[in-house]
Amino acid sequence: MTRVLVIEDEPQIVRALVINLKARKYEVDAAHDGATALQLAAARHPDVVVLDLGLPDMDGVEVIRGLRGWTRVPILVLSARHSSDEKVEALDAGADDYVTKPFGMDELLARLRAAVRRAEPVGPGEDDVTTVETDEFTVDLAAKKVNRGGKDVRLTPTEWHLLEVLVRNSGRLVSQKQLLQEVWGPSYGTETNYLRVYMAQLRRKLEADPSHPKHFITEPGMGYRFEG
Repeated sequence: MTRVLVIEDEPQIVRALVINLKARKYEVDAAHDGATALQLAAARHPDVVVLDLGLPDMDGVEVIRGLRGWTRVPILVLSARHSSDEKVEALDAGADDYVTKPFGMDELLARLRAAVRRAEPVGPGEDDVTTVETDEFTVDLAAKKVNRGGKDVRLTPTEWHLLEVLVRNSGRLVSQKQLLQEVWGPSYGTETNYLRVYMAQLRRKLEADPSHPKHFITEPGMGYRFEG
């Protein structure tokens, strides 16, 4: 059973989330502040986190960074903040998706399901190609791991899913819309800032020279291409 950690200080939102999640057979833990949330996450090991950025004791971005120090659990941000800078900051810190308040419960649950699905391991036999090697790093699609210089590289679920889509289409241009819909879901198509943030993170973690990438190529205005 999928365990969800809800981190939110508005009681009515917590109550609505708990009722709707439990009705769909999720196990739910709830925390009203960041400190409690980090303790609960360490003790209960949730499968997905729903996080409000406006917490009483610390900014939600700090909670994201705290979680990312030790876990790749999908993090779905829930916030009343509307500016793109704040969204990008949360995504850059390691969040996997962003839902703006007020939100529809159906949309939130769809985003949550997508986040959980992206975090699931790739099963054996799903694709003929399981390992891709470059001069700098090796991608093992079956084990869902990336190795660079003999060390595993820690990727968030969204970073991994973006990498996987590009690698499976090696040498081919993948459009911005296709990437957004495959990684974030069918309701996406214009949030190109998501792609810029995550491509920058992949380049920083995997390219020898992130400012002059040789593997993660941008086709301006069109999309991205992976070159092995």
